Amino acid sequence: MKNLKRLATIGALLLSGHALAAQGTLYKDPNCGCCTAWADHLKAKGITLQTEPSRELASVRSRLGVPSDLGACHTARIDGYTFEGHVPADLVQKVLRDKPKNLAGLAVPGMPPGSPGMEGMGKVAYKVYAFDKAGKRFVYAER
Repeated sequence: MKNLKRLATIGALLLSGHALAAQGTLYKDPNCGCCTAWADHLKAKGITLQTEPSRELASVRSRLGVPSDLGACHTARIDGYTFEGHVPADLVQKVLRDKPKNLAGLAVPGMPPGSPGMEGMGKVAYKVYAFDKAGKRFVYAER
């Protein structure tokens, strides 16, 4: 009976997205601290990133299909999706869980204060954009 209860709890966590575990690659400037803070934010939610330092982030973004006007200070590739900038972990988890076929990824352009990895600098409202492989984009969420 205990094992059944334990399995039910694990199943509920998996369905709710709280126990979603994923791995990916983070491309970042070797000297950027907010990128590391963002990776820590994801790690706390079960998403582990291997860091690839790069001074050629514009070419990384281009190769991964990030529209140039949605650029930020780091780019992550996780389970076939691209995440640009300080995208909140719950939205990364939602994409990884739902696996939308029409999306290439999510982006938070720039470095908005108060976004994950940019805490402690006040807070401003910001938009999270979704983009597809053709570069079309729409507002996915507002924070």
